[in-house]
Amino acid sequence: MEKTDKKVIKKRLEEIGKEIVEQAKSKKVPYIRVPSRTTNNIVFDPKSLCYVIGDKTITRSAGNIRHVKPLAQMLKVASFCKELVEEELKHETKRGLYYISESWGEKLKFDEQPESDNIIEDIEAIIGEPREDFHIIPNPGGAVYGDLTLKFKNPSGKMMKINCLQTADGQTIGPRMSEAEIAECNAKRVIAIETSGMYNRFMEENAHKKFNAILVNLEGQATRATRRLIKRLNEIKKLPVYIFTDGDPWGLHIAMVIMAGSAKSAHINKMLATPSAKWIGVTASDIKKYKLRSDKLKDVDIKRIKELKKDPRYKSDKRLLEELKIWEEIKKKAEQQALLKYGLRYVVDEYFPAKLKEMEKK
Repeated sequence: MEKTDKKVIKKRLEEIGKEIVEQAKSKKVPYIRVPSRTTNNIVFDPKSLCYVIGDKTITRSAGNIRHVKPLAQMLKVASFCKELVEEELKHETKRGLYYISESWGEKLKFDEQPESDNIIEDIEAIIGEPREDFHIIPNPGGAVYGDLTLKFKNPSGKMMKINCLQTADGQTIGPRMSEAEIAECNAKRVIAIETSGMYNRFMEENAHKKFNAILVNLEGQATRATRRLIKRLNEIKKLPVYIFTDGDPWGLHIAMVIMAGSAKSAHINKMLATPSAKWIGVTASDIKKYKLRSDKLKDVDIKRIKELKKDPRYKSDKRLLEELKIWEEIKKKAEQQALLKYGLRYVVDEYFPAKLKEMEKK
């Protein structure tokens, strides 16, 4: 999955405005059709194994007084993003865009950030590309460590190469890292790890060498930049992806968002999700098998399990449904670090090799 050419992005942004201009020239009331992102238009696609946007659209028309300002704001944001793409090295965050709108005057500025966030997501849905491609970037999050060389332009425009082994704690995954050219990759798999503590354990035990892997620190729920980098390593370099999380329904869902995307990102899930990724654990079965120190599931955990059992992303996977059932039976959850009861090296020397062998058979 390579990035869409900048010229194509620029053209798609321009077409939003051109459509309005053509309607005005034809003396029609200007309007824009936007793919609906409401829950009744989010469907599970069994082919791509993720949530996607359906066929329903909403219309923003200048003929409706309530639509006039959002319509004008969308045109202004699309124009602003086109300028960012043209300048190539300029990027902005959603928060920054909200404040920049102050300079657009009383009639165009956003009163609250959710208004500008919503328009950014509408533009993503209209042009069919994630906001990173029109230079509205997320905050950095997560890190990557392993024999992976990335090539990119730094903020000054200088072309650089960075090998992710030549850093103390792994290379931070920001927007430039997630979109960088993969100049060289000598690994055979990706291991994505939920917690920073376990990520550090894998680094110190040289797991990147033992498993010939790229280690990714998710730092909890993976950011869009992290999910996109994982997908690119999977699609471009054909690396299998294994996800290692805490042993609770929230950890499992962190893995599922990497595998199948989220409902909120249904309009761009195909560009973020890695359907072939596999959840290693910690599973509910592991809690029993390894006699891990555990905590009692809270009501909110049990409620979450019931929700996941109804989710189509889980209903099609017998293994995941079985693990959810076991959680309901044992009513316990455990953290990744619970495995350290067997020693610092145990996870890398014993637990993970066994789990990897088990998953690679399937």
